[in-house]
Amino acid sequence: MSTRLKASLDPCKPAKLLHLITPKIAASSSTSPWNTRLRELANQSLFAEALSVYRQMLRFGVSPNAFTFPFALKSCAALTLPFAGSQLHCHVIKSGCELEPFVLTSLISVYCKCGLIDSARKVFDGSGQSMKLTVCYNALIAGYALNSRVSNAVSLFGKMRELGVEINAVTMLGLLPICVDPGYVWLGMCLHCCCVKIGLDVALSVANCLVTMYVKCGSVVYGRRLFDLIPEKELITWNAMISGYAQNGLAAPVLELYREMESCGVSPDAVTFVGVLSSCAHLGAHSVGCEAEQRIEANGFVLNPFLNNALINMYARCGNLKKARAVFDGMPRKNVVSWTAIIGGYGIHGHGEAAVQLFDEMIKSGIKPDGTAFVSVLSACSHAGLTDKGLEYFSAMEKKYGLQPGPEHYSCMVDLLGRAGQLNEAWELIESMPVEPDGAVWGALLGACKIHKNVELAELAFEKVIKLEPTNIGYYVLLSNIYSEARNLEGIKRVRVMMREKRLKKDPGCSYVEFKGRVHLFMAGDKSHYQTTEIYRMLDELESLVQEVVGTKVIDQENSGERLADTGVHSEKLAIAFGLLNTSPGAEIVVMKNLRICGDCHLFIKLVSKIVDRQFVVRDATRFHHFKGGFCSCKDYW
Repeated sequence: MSTRLKASLDPCKPAKLLHLITPKIAASSSTSPWNTRLRELANQSLFAEALSVYRQMLRFGVSPNAFTFPFALKSCAALTLPFAGSQLHCHVIKSGCELEPFVLTSLISVYCKCGLIDSARKVFDGSGQSMKLTVCYNALIAGYALNSRVSNAVSLFGKMRELGVEINAVTMLGLLPICVDPGYVWLGMCLHCCCVKIGLDVALSVANCLVTMYVKCGSVVYGRRLFDLIPEKELITWNAMISGYAQNGLAAPVLELYREMESCGVSPDAVTFVGVLSSCAHLGAHSVGCEAEQRIEANGFVLNPFLNNALINMYARCGNLKKARAVFDGMPRKNVVSWTAIIGGYGIHGHGEAAVQLFDEMIKSGIKPDGTAFVSVLSACSHAGLTDKGLEYFSAMEKKYGLQPGPEHYSCMVDLLGRAGQLNEAWELIESMPVEPDGAVWGALLGACKIHKNVELAELAFEKVIKLEPTNIGYYVLLSNIYSEARNLEGIKRVRVMMREKRLKKDPGCSYVEFKGRVHLFMAGDKSHYQTTEIYRMLDELESLVQEVVGTKVIDQENSGERLADTGVHSEKLAIAFGLLNTSPGAEIVVMKNLRICGDCHLFIKLVSKIVDRQFVVRDATRFHHFKGGFCSCKDYW
């Protein structure tokens, strides 16, 4: 019997899995041994085999009963076999078992899971028995949630309460998943109140589901409050909160919670490590990521593809591209996500040629690229100035792979053309887009206008982008910098007025260095570090040495990304000085920065790398810069 839609429950069809039936079962005319075997197979997720045994049961003339159908129906649901489910429904009616509670529930579930939600409702409404049974309501509510029928699920829940049918934890576990969209957080809060009122909030499964609901809605504060109130936390509870922080980009709390979890003696699993590794990638916490990899190996998760993909991403974003490649090369099986991770890693490090080579290798290996893979390779081409190659890939997306480019692909192409100075071509590409350009597309054009000092086109791009993202401070800063370079004081004033009217405040520039397992954070103009005196003394010495090289002191210019927020020394300079003070000669210094590095700091670090004969790796908001011997890996193309 096929395991897909061609499956049939026709008892006359030849058996293919006779080995599943022991002689003892075959010789028995009793239903019990067959039911036991069905239960064993279904519980082991051997659903196709379970249906084969059911067919054999009919061939041997054994009549199914109310204990048979739930396992057979469960198997149909798991394999999404609507026709087989309908056949079983006929068998249920023929055997007179349609009023049995668990058979009713299984019928509703199989129709729901096969997408036949209206048929499930007919089964529910067709039996007066189901109207009184909590299990039947639960099955249909879960089915509505699975099929995104929110109003139906809520309406049925209301009817359930109106008729006085008992509500239990399973009811809530079926309802709460429909509230994970931020637009339904109000409904989730109402259900939370209902749980408290009837005492279901003490059930750990419900509490875990509530935490997950809040964090997926972006209400992380509410999720954490509830998390802290749970007295006995299981692994799934910790994972819900850790994953929630990670999904909302709150990397530091993830690592704090991970440490707390370990101190409580709870062993992490693969889900935990995915959240931890993504946060290490975000923060550049290399040592914590290395420690997590050791734990992964110790716990036997070394072959888990999700964790290996997360490790590749973590090492690449922490500046250790060599280790990222080693993890990739060590994977026995690589999927499109694995290739995308390593391609993206080479791309953000400015190794566009290597990224392109890997992309071509992926295709030769028989793996078809998806939209995300194309974003990675197009971005890599953009950072490396591989304009022709990027255009070739963009053209191949639809013509060769049947993929419709989305706004994210157009954003990469506008950036690619814009960086290459082809601003008119970039504008024409935007005009030709079959979908409405988003803020990222116009923002890419605005960034290109800054590189090539095109004020007129920048004003047009800015006008478009602030209609889409009126509170994105980065675009105001970018236009202000363009005006600053053009010495357009009136333009700068207009931008400042707009920012004041919208009450926009720019995020301060910050950089951090990981040293001996501890992250040292520096803000622009920071004087709070315990080594402040030594850091500023080191920085003065470096600027004096740079002055001797270029003939004039390198200072922070008005056109920098941090200038609007702080007139002090930029954070990456402080981080570099700290690194030089605390590391041995020749050691590489890795700095993570939240904003894009400015031209002044880029020049400063290039010259310092030559003067002190050190390699500096700086990750800014868009890419990595490897400084060595007075040169940068970006070739001043960033």
